[in-house]
Amino acid sequence: MKRILICDDVADDSILMQTILQAEDCQIEIVDSGAAVLARLETNHNPPDLLILDVQMPLMDGFEVVRHLRESTKFQFLPILLVTGFDYDDAYKALDIKIDGFIQKPIDPDVVIAKVRAILD
Repeated sequence: MKRILICDDVADDSILMQTILQAEDCQIEIVDSGAAVLARLETNHNPPDLLILDVQMPLMDGFEVVRHLRESTKFQFLPILLVTGFDYDDAYKALDIKIDGFIQKPIDPDVVIAKVRAILD
């Protein structure tokens, strides 16, 4: 069973993502902030197979979380999907960090499943 860590400051968005991915037989953990992602990864000895991370969050946005992870030798290769309402072209221009893809809001369950399968298979 693949483990996925979901981070979104909007509980309804996290629950929607969890519902979509549990149907794919994934074990889901949810956190609600960038700081919680970093804390969870540093304290848990069993890292997730994938991080799904909202871009727009207060205090520490998704881009900043990715930058922290990519600077870490321990998490530099952790697969990451960013969830965003941004246009893809704008998001790529703003991004100087390595991620594995974007999920556009509003969330399309078929797109989520396809992108997650592509990374985890």
